[in-house]
Amino acid sequence: MSTPSNAPASPLRIGPHTVTPPVVLAPMAGITNAPFRTLCREFSGGKGLFVSEMITTRALVERNEKTMQLIHFDATEKPRSIQLYGVDPATVGKAVRMIAEEGLADHIDLNFGCPVPKVTRKGGGSALPYKRHLLRAILREAVSGAGDLPVTMKMRKGIDDDHITYLDAGRIAVEEGVTAIALHGRTAAQHYGGTADWDAIARLKEHVPEIPVLGNGDIWSAQDALRMVRETGCDGVVVGRGCLGRPWLFSDLVAAFEGRAEDIAAPTLREVADIMVRHATLLGEWIGDESKGVVDFRKHVAWYLKGFAVGSEMRKRLAITSSLVELRSGLDELDLDQPWPTGADGPRGRTSGNNRVVLPDGWLKDPYDCAGVGEEAELDTSGG
Repeated sequence: MSTPSNAPASPLRIGPHTVTPPVVLAPMAGITNAPFRTLCREFSGGKGLFVSEMITTRALVERNEKTMQLIHFDATEKPRSIQLYGVDPATVGKAVRMIAEEGLADHIDLNFGCPVPKVTRKGGGSALPYKRHLLRAILREAVSGAGDLPVTMKMRKGIDDDHITYLDAGRIAVEEGVTAIALHGRTAAQHYGGTADWDAIARLKEHVPEIPVLGNGDIWSAQDALRMVRETGCDGVVVGRGCLGRPWLFSDLVAAFEGRAEDIAAPTLREVADIMVRHATLLGEWIGDESKGVVDFRKHVAWYLKGFAVGSEMRKRLAITSSLVELRSGLDELDLDQPWPTGADGPRGRTSGNNRVVLPDGWLKDPYDCAGVGEEAELDTSGG
């Protein structure tokens, strides 16, 4: 088996875990639950790292029922990876210690990249690294409480072009014992619009050579992943929107990093339809109710069918199904021999950009003062 010249020079190590190939599923609220992770792992042959949905530290500490379901891992998931969101250092510390002491996961990732208003208005997600002392306090509590568990973090370039934070945040992370950093090459203001700044990923890699840096943003194909590694020198890639409605992208990524480009093959609509039913079935089994599983699957329909010749009425019909039989029968009415559509490998999911970032009052006045941020700033429900 040949090894591509643009693969990382050494295997990606997250604490005691070797991630080969160096491919990570990005946490996505409402998407990267256990069923979706199972699908992605099946296509990757168990290779790579697959992270849970974002979990709110306060909800975890309070053992919120929904949150406890979200941290459920299939027995075959190794390592088990949880992403946490938190604003209060003490609450983050409690959540991390709970995970470590109760053996709830094997790896903890901290979210400093979420740009949605309900998170940033509390000072969390991509807003938080602007407050350098607060970031340091959270990382210190997390690493201290994690014991032998590796702690990583995911972040964006900054709040906007006038408030760039990623280099300072990267240095703080190294000093506090963080194991690896993932950088989405956009600011919070960009949300998912425009083009990801891969040059920023390269600069971060040069700035923190002590630990692995993973690149995130605009990886729509396996070749994009190889190109990111080649152009930035990053140690691995984090894939988010590129796998929406395309869990088989992880099969392509494994083949590309292992130098087996000839094994990359786009599926027909027939194969996609079978995957859709499999996905909906897994959701129903996970929720414990077939109908609720199919309803939860509805948001995936448009992503799976992107680019295929499927009429608008049929798309609407498939997006309101409430049983596996209904979903399967609707799919069987399509021309299932259609090949993968030209151009369907491109951007998918949210693309809005140039948003005003919603922040706590006076947040930008002082990049160090974090007065007024405490336990009450924690969200009381999970999700991102």
